[in-house]
Amino acid sequence: MTRTRTARLTGARLDAAARYLWTSGRVLEQRRFAHLFGIEGGPADGVTDGVTGVPAGVPTGDPAGVLAALDAHRTADGGYAYGLEPDVRGPAAQPIAVPAALLVLEEAGALDHARARAVCDWLAGVAAPDGGVPVVLPSLRPYPHPPFVPVPEEGEPPVGTLLSTGQIVAPLLRRGIVHPWLTAATAFCRTAVENLRETHPYEAGAAIRFLDAAPDTAWARREAARLGALVHEQRIVLLDPDRPEEARVSPGYAPGEHHLPHDYARRPDSLARRWFTAAELARGLDHLAAEQQPDGGWPIHWVRWSASTESEARPGVTLQALLTLRAYDAPGGV
Repeated sequence: MTRTRTARLTGARLDAAARYLWTSGRVLEQRRFAHLFGIEGGPADGVTDGVTGVPAGVPTGDPAGVLAALDAHRTADGGYAYGLEPDVRGPAAQPIAVPAALLVLEEAGALDHARARAVCDWLAGVAAPDGGVPVVLPSLRPYPHPPFVPVPEEGEPPVGTLLSTGQIVAPLLRRGIVHPWLTAATAFCRTAVENLRETHPYEAGAAIRFLDAAPDTAWARREAARLGALVHEQRIVLLDPDRPEEARVSPGYAPGEHHLPHDYARRPDSLARRWFTAAELARGLDHLAAEQQPDGGWPIHWVRWSASTESEARPGVTLQALLTLRAYDAPGGV
C-alpha cells in the first residue's frame, strides 16, 4: 500500500515560527528567515497564501540584508566571531564559526570566488600542515566557551578534525571553489573518512556533508554506505523516537541528545537518505514537527551551559527545522 505523504510544514506551523523569530531571533536569523521563506512582516490578520504560510501581499526578503547581518560577525583578519556560532563567544575568529558563515553565504547566493578565497586564506593560516582545521584556536581561552569544547594551549600545533573541516569543505566544493588550502583540506577529509572506525553523531554528520559534496561520486557512494553501516552498528541514530533506549548517547553528549535520521539526511537527495527506510524517516520527521514549542521555536538538545547561548542558538535550530521539513514536504520527500 502506498503511503500518503503528509505536509508537515503547514501555514500555521510556519506562522508560529515567524512569531517566534520576530520575537526572539537575532537580526541574522530574522534576515535569513525573510530571505528563505519570503516573509518580511508577520501574518496579517492570519491571512496567508494557503500553501507556504507567506502573508498575502507582504514583500519578500533581500539577500543584501542577510549579508549585512553576517558581515557584523566578520573579523578584520577574515574569519568570523562575535557569537556567530552561539556556543563560541568573544571577538577572536574561530574555525567552528566558518560553517555557519558559509551556510549563510550559500543561502544568499553569495558564496562566490572572492568571498570564498578570503575565507580560505584565513583557514590556510590556522590549519595544520595536512590541511585539517581544528575546532577552535588558543585565542578562545580568555572568552566564555562551553565545557565540552577543549581549547588548545598557546603554542600548541594545530590538529585538524573531520568535525570542523568536513563542514567547511562541503559548501566550497559544491560551489566549485579552487584554492590551495581547499585541495589539501579535501584530501584530509577523504583520508579521515576512509579511516573512520568509530565515530559520534556530529562527526558522522560532518562526514556525510563532505561525502554529499565530494567530486569523486563513486568513492563517496561507497564510503557513505560504509559510514551508514557504522552509524547503525554503533547505535548513534534514533530510529524510533518512542523507544529512545534503543539508541546510544555518545560520551560528552547531554542526556537524551540523540540524532534522528533527518539529522544525517537533511535533504532527500543526501547519500544518507539510503541509510533509512521511508518509515524510519517519516517517524523522525513527524517527531521533528511535533517538537515545535508553544512559543513557535524548536528546542536545542545539547548541553545547556549558558542561558544566553541557548536563547541565541534556538533561532538557528528553528530555521534548520523549517528547512528540513520543507525539503521533505517537496516531491520526493517522505
